[in-house]
Amino acid sequence: MRRTWTIIGVGDVAGSFEWYQSLLGLPESAPAHDFFGQIVDTDGTVLLCLHAWGEHDHPSLTSPDRATPGNGLLLFFRVDDFDSALARARGLVTRFEEEPHLNPSTGTEEFSLRDPDGYYVSISSLTPQ
Repeated sequence: MRRTWTIIGVGDVAGSFEWYQSLLGLPESAPAHDFFGQIVDTDGTVLLCLHAWGEHDHPSLTSPDRATPGNGLLLFFRVDDFDSALARARGLVTRFEEEPHLNPSTGTEEFSLRDPDGYYVSISSLTPQ
């Protein structure tokens, strides 16, 4: 089995941690550190890692001033309860980047929004209509 751990640079690990847990309907918890946290599914799978900008001298996480956060990156989550995710998302942002729609390529409903650091996040239904 293989897993990828996507790590994004964020300005506020605790705030982003809470935002993603809310969006994905995960139980509330706190990040392990003030500079790093893992968003973990209920089965223990790491969904996303949040890393404070400028910590530990990682070249690609030095500063959001060196590149636009999220440039070239799309965070794409497939969820088993699309309607609940949509309701939670409406409580987190004032507008969507893409309103809910049927993706003709996948046959699934999806919508897109920006996270607190400007990353583009898409939520898609796990199963086609």
